Amino acid sequence: MDWSQEQVAELSKLWAEGLTTAEIGRRLGITKNSVVGKVNRLHLPPRQSPIKRVEKPPVMELKGPACSWPIGHPREPGFHFCGAAPVPGKPYCIEHAAKAYVPATRPSRSDRPAFHATK
Repeated sequence: MDWSQEQVAELSKLWAEGLTTAEIGRRLGITKNSVVGKVNRLHLPPRQSPIKRVEKPPVMELKGPACSWPIGHPREPGFHFCGAAPVPGKPYCIEHAAKAYVPATRPSRSDRPAFHATK
C-alpha cells in the first residue's frame, strides 16, 4: 500500500491518541495489519498491550520450606499459600502432593475399544 502524507499524519495522530490498531484501520479504511506494519516502519513509540495492563497482585514469599499450594484466588482478599511442612523434595505438603501428583493409569482391557479386523 502506498501511504499519502495525509494518511501518515492521521495515523500518527490517532496512534498518539491511543486508538487501537483495529480502530485506526477502520478510520483509514485499511487493515489493522497495515497499521501495525506502518507503525513499525515509522518507529512510532510502542504502547503497552491492553492485555498487559492488568495490575498484578503483590508477590508473596514463603519463608523456609513450606507448602506452596495456593488457597483462594490471587486477586481476592485472603489469598495465601498453605504453608504446611512440605514432603521432602516436593513443593507441597502431603495433602496437596496427593492432589498434585496423580499417577497415570492405563485403561483396563474392558475399557479399551475392541479391535475388529475387516476384510
